[in-house]
Amino acid sequence: MKKEDLHGFVPAVVTPFNEKGEIMEDAYQHLVNWLIGQGASAICVSGDNGESWALSAEEKGRLTKLAVDEAAGRVPVITGCSSTMLKSSVEFAFAAKENGASAVLSMPQTYVLKTTRDELLSRFEKLNAAIDMPIVAYNSPRRAGLNLSIDDIGAIMDVAPIIGIKESNRDYFHHTHLIKRFADKMAIMVGPCHYIMPGIALGAHGFIATGPEFLGSDTANIASFAKEKPGEKQADIHYKLTRLYELLMGHGTWPASFKAALNIIGLPAGVPRDPVHAASADVIDEIKRIFDELGISYPQ
Repeated sequence: MKKEDLHGFVPAVVTPFNEKGEIMEDAYQHLVNWLIGQGASAICVSGDNGESWALSAEEKGRLTKLAVDEAAGRVPVITGCSSTMLKSSVEFAFAAKENGASAVLSMPQTYVLKTTRDELLSRFEKLNAAIDMPIVAYNSPRRAGLNLSIDDIGAIMDVAPIIGIKESNRDYFHHTHLIKRFADKMAIMVGPCHYIMPGIALGAHGFIATGPEFLGSDTANIASFAKEKPGEKQADIHYKLTRLYELLMGHGTWPASFKAALNIIGLPAGVPRDPVHAASADVIDEIKRIFDELGISYPQ
C-alpha cells in the first residue's frame, strides 16, 4: 500500500459481539461489505470503533482475514496494532500481516503520559524493523495520553515507512501546520468529523472518522464535495457531520452509542464487549431524535 492509496472515506469498522462476548463473523462481514458499498476506499480493522483494546492478536488476525476475504480486492485493509507495550504491537502487526493487511495503524506508546523523542522514535523504528510493512500513524491525544507534535511526526517519518496519519488532534492550528508541511509527503486523514470539510478543502486527503457512514449517498462524495467551492451543500454536510460527531461521542462509553446507531439503521453491530455496557434506552431515544432531525432514515 502506498500513500496514494490512502484517501477519501476510510471507515473504522465495529467488531460485532453477541451477549456472550463472541465475535459475530457473518455480521462483521456484512458490515464490511456495506461500508464498501457506501463508498469506502479502504477498511480499518481493530481501531477504536473495533474495540481494539478488547481483542487478542489471534482475533485481530481473524478479523483482518475476514475483512480481506470480504473485500476481495476491492479495497485494501488496514489493521490497528496499537498497544502500550512494543511486544504486543509487534504481535498484533504480525497477525495483521499474515492475514493480508495492506498496512497497520499505530499510535505511539499509548497511555504513557510522557515520552522522550528518543523513546518515541525507537518505538516506530523497532516496529518497522519487526514487520517491514506500511504504517499509518495515529495521533489521538485524548485517547493516547500524549500528543505528537508536528516535529515529532516529521521525525517519525524519517525512521519508519509512514504512508499517512489519522490525525485526531482537536486543535486546528495543529491541522493547519500538518497539512502545510506534510500534505505532499503522506496521506493526511482527518479524524474529528467537524474538521473533515475544512480539512480536505485545505489539502487533507480524506478521513478515518465516525459518523459519515450515516449520510447515505452523500458519504461516498464527501471528499469531492469538500474540494468544491463552499456552498449550501457543503454547509449542510458539515452541519450533519458535526451533529453526528457530538451525538455519538457524547453518550456512554465508546463505542456503545456508535453500535446502537448502527443497530438502529438495521445493521448487525451487536453490543460492546465487557467492560463496556450497551447504550441505554434513553441514549437510543436520543439517537433516534437526532436522526429524525437530520433526516436519517431507519426502520420504525
